[in-house]
Amino acid sequence: MNNTRFATSVHILTLLALKPEEWLSSEFIAGSININPVIVRKEIIFLSGAGLIQTKKGKDGGAKLNRPASLIYLSEILETVHYSDMLGRKNLNTNPQCVIGSQINERLDSLFKRTDLLIKESLGKQSLADFLNQF
Repeated sequence: MNNTRFATSVHILTLLALKPEEWLSSEFIAGSININPVIVRKEIIFLSGAGLIQTKKGKDGGAKLNRPASLIYLSEILETVHYSDMLGRKNLNTNPQCVIGSQINERLDSLFKRTDLLIKESLGKQSLADFLNQF
């Protein structure tokens, strides 16, 4: 994955898990991550759409977890923000006359699928609560 969406989402959710009874503002969360609150709000939209958090508008609004951190797994977070293969993209214009070029994408597909599965399986064993307990 070549972006920070997973890291940002885990950071947001870990903060919410730390203070489960409070509505945390995007400004507060952004201060912890040291990013613009607009970026936080964009991620909150995705996390809310996935059912991981709930939001409340207004002066006393913010975000909080939609269920206990022990019931949210890191694999769910990955699935919420992940749109491409972990290892990147294939080369689309390989030489069909080359022994490697003619087969590389098929072999990479298999490699990418196995790698994605291993990562998801590993993350599926760790809850957000488990992650929070490291702090």
